[in-house]
Amino acid sequence: MDAIKITNLTKYYGQSRGIIGLDLRVGQGEFFGFIGPNGAGKSTTIRILLGLVAPTSGSAKIFGKDIIKEQKAILQNVGYLPSETAFYHGMRVKEILKLSADLRNMDCVDEANMLCERLQLDVSRKVDELSFGNRKKVAIVCALQHHPDLLILDEPTGGLDPLMQREFFYILQEFHKGGATIFLSSHILAEIQRYCTRAAIIREGKIIACDSVEALSKTNAKRVTVRGHVSLDGLEGVRDRKETDDAVSFLYSGDIKSLLCALSAGQVSDLAVSEPNLEEIFLHYYEKEGEDR
Repeated sequence: MDAIKITNLTKYYGQSRGIIGLDLRVGQGEFFGFIGPNGAGKSTTIRILLGLVAPTSGSAKIFGKDIIKEQKAILQNVGYLPSETAFYHGMRVKEILKLSADLRNMDCVDEANMLCERLQLDVSRKVDELSFGNRKKVAIVCALQHHPDLLILDEPTGGLDPLMQREFFYILQEFHKGGATIFLSSHILAEIQRYCTRAAIIREGKIIACDSVEALSKTNAKRVTVRGHVSLDGLEGVRDRKETDDAVSFLYSGDIKSLLCALSAGQVSDLAVSEPNLEEIFLHYYEKEGEDR
């Protein structure tokens, strides 16, 4: 069964574009990445899935349930972590966690205590007194304490220090091994590359690529770093060029013989050729899509 199935989903805010004709399927048990910069349509997609905003057209289902007709049943089995958190003023952390559990008619005390201990969250403090990072921890516990089968996470690590980010992903991996589906929306590409098995790339409200992270990472472009002096004038396939006093680094997707000719005509003291990282590949997809439009 698909954990998430999106069919021709479109959302306009008046004349402004939200998302356009999205088609996407996330299998049950996947650790799925949703990649795009701010404003690409990631949060709009998530808010529609959760029933927070209505689509202009199209449809979506979560575990086979329609997001509009069966929203209440869906939310019982989903954990949602928004990119920004807001809580009732004056309440203590433990009261927020209890309220979140009570809304689902569940006793989550043991799971909440375990998560708070791992995230070093003081439940006696008032939420008004918390830093942005500690408010994010409260939201994490609210999203996870009922052990949902689907986690929808929108830019989840903002505000967390590196140690807490690592612990957070340890927790997610444990949930995933237990059978949970994880839908991770992020613009931090290292997170997607490290933890996700498949990912979709969204640009200006449209999905421009969807495949395994391994397949998305495969491109004929290579990162070339040359130490010495070499002329790249007229060499096709060079982009993302970075220069220092005695070296140049660039992504190259042109003819290899042309590159070798250019290098042999120069003075090369050192040469390194490596695979590009996911951030460079992401930019490659965006640039390629822009050229095709």
